[in-house]
Amino acid sequence: MIQPGDTKPSFLPLDLAVPRIRRREIAGGGFILESAEPLGPHADHLGQLLQEQAAARPDQVFLAEKSAEGWRRVSYGEAWAAARAIAQGLLDRGMDQSTPIVILSGNSIDHALLMLGGMVAGVPVTPVSVAYSLMSGDFAKVHHILGLVKPRLIFAQGNGNPGGGPFAKVLATLPQGIETITDLAALRATPPTAAVDTRFAQIGPDWVAKYLFTSGSTGLPKGVINTHRMLCSNQQAIAQIWPFLQQTPPVLLDWLPWNHTFGGNHNFNMVLRQGGTLHIDDGKPAPGLVEKTVANLSDVSPTVYFNVPAGYAMLIPHLEKDTALCERFFRNLQMIFYAGAALPPDLWARLEALSIRTLGQRVIMTSSWGSTETAPLATAAHFPIERAGVIGVPVPGVQLKFVPSGAKLEIRVKGPNVTPGYIGNTEQTQKAFDADGFYCIGDAARLADPSDPARGVVFDGRIAEDFKLTTGTWVHVGGVRVAALAACSPLLQDAVVTGQDRDYIGLLAWPSAAAKDMAPEDLRRQIAEKLSAQNTAQSGSSFKVRRVLLLSEPPSIDANEITDKGYINQRATLERRHADVMRLYADPPDADVIAVTDR
Repeated sequence: MIQPGDTKPSFLPLDLAVPRIRRREIAGGGFILESAEPLGPHADHLGQLLQEQAAARPDQVFLAEKSAEGWRRVSYGEAWAAARAIAQGLLDRGMDQSTPIVILSGNSIDHALLMLGGMVAGVPVTPVSVAYSLMSGDFAKVHHILGLVKPRLIFAQGNGNPGGGPFAKVLATLPQGIETITDLAALRATPPTAAVDTRFAQIGPDWVAKYLFTSGSTGLPKGVINTHRMLCSNQQAIAQIWPFLQQTPPVLLDWLPWNHTFGGNHNFNMVLRQGGTLHIDDGKPAPGLVEKTVANLSDVSPTVYFNVPAGYAMLIPHLEKDTALCERFFRNLQMIFYAGAALPPDLWARLEALSIRTLGQRVIMTSSWGSTETAPLATAAHFPIERAGVIGVPVPGVQLKFVPSGAKLEIRVKGPNVTPGYIGNTEQTQKAFDADGFYCIGDAARLADPSDPARGVVFDGRIAEDFKLTTGTWVHVGGVRVAALAACSPLLQDAVVTGQDRDYIGLLAWPSAAAKDMAPEDLRRQIAEKLSAQNTAQSGSSFKVRRVLLLSEPPSIDANEITDKGYINQRATLERRHADVMRLYADPPDADVIAVTDR
């Protein structure tokens, strides 16, 4: 049990594996880190996990979603029966590894059952960002994905509307010859035969489970091949570092989209692997929708809570003003997990204060690191940390290679959790790996304590995002962004950092919900004052922000400005908003450009 003592209240006791990390020096000044704990045996494919849970706990609630009558619930036994029926329906259509399913609609029980049916039948599943269908003007990304995946079946949940409801427009543009369904009634009514058992026994760990599409800095989404080995080995690693999950099966309330690896692989598969319950949150961190999350927390007290920083920023004010809600939130909570970006210090402090106020102790807050290509877990902080930024240590089965890159260390990944490549793009696949077979993720990292790698790895930004000012000073974009958002809290939601080949650093920033009722001049004045104090505390120009331009147009999904996990795409945003960058650096500046000085 880990129950460290310090000057603050103690952490709630939690059974976590003690990290044991080996370091090996390599030529060129780099090194390799890996866990001394070997990865244990794991299932060959995800269908086996469902089969095992259905046998062990058939009546346990697996999935729940809001309905007009309250919560619709499906047990493990019911999910297994539905998956087998759906699998038979897929086999009757002649579907196999070469004929994937594409799912255009968002998280739901029917989405989950179709996905599980694909796993049982050995048919790859491709969940697609809902934004590509509902927020796009030309559906170019949907058609790009269909061209790569070449599906036999497309599902867009119509909620009683056979035309697809909100998906009718995108469905009308789809190529001829692809079967489209808007409900699962026919598939679920298919009586399973021995053919399902035969196919189930044939599925191997290197069969494709999913194609997940992730936005690059520019261009169209790339399709990451996700094998069953990747997904099952990842869950085995989680089970080894978080033993508490086996003692208390996780109860989640989660909105994170299943077309993204965080929600669809890390969280969904963790619940399945551990025999827990996943309540599908119909809210999300957006005005008018976060209230749904708050209402759902009146019904569900999670044991582990997952969110991105933007989600915590919108949820925390509700917890602070509603004592009953806060008590329900913390009642069974064992861990708070953030991902998508570093948690700003003020949000960290406010969450910690709420935990202490409610429980008298601190709930462990933690994070991990990885990508769609790593299924996603490559590192995890399975030990208490005192601040955001530490992304943990390599999990069992994973090797991290640290390679000098200028003033930083580039980090690369190898293990059974790493993708074999990208669908339909051999050249992109070849470029993604170095000569030793390590996946080149493009991130930088450093050791929290060079003398003790078990103390964790610290995220050090994206290699490609950093730039030099005209003075020759390197600007580390990730650090500047986090520091500026923390300094301006709670007035800014997010920002991109400018200044390449310029004399000073600037920000293009989006105001937060907390700033929506402020007069524009008051908002600009307060941001200037907060950043002025931040500048005064810095000794050099590499962190000093001199100008800020507030943006009214939200980031665009179609233009790759924002990803489904909440990242702002630095390069794509700066390219698309070149005119705003020019305004930011114009002399004299426009009246709405915030000029920042030192105090």
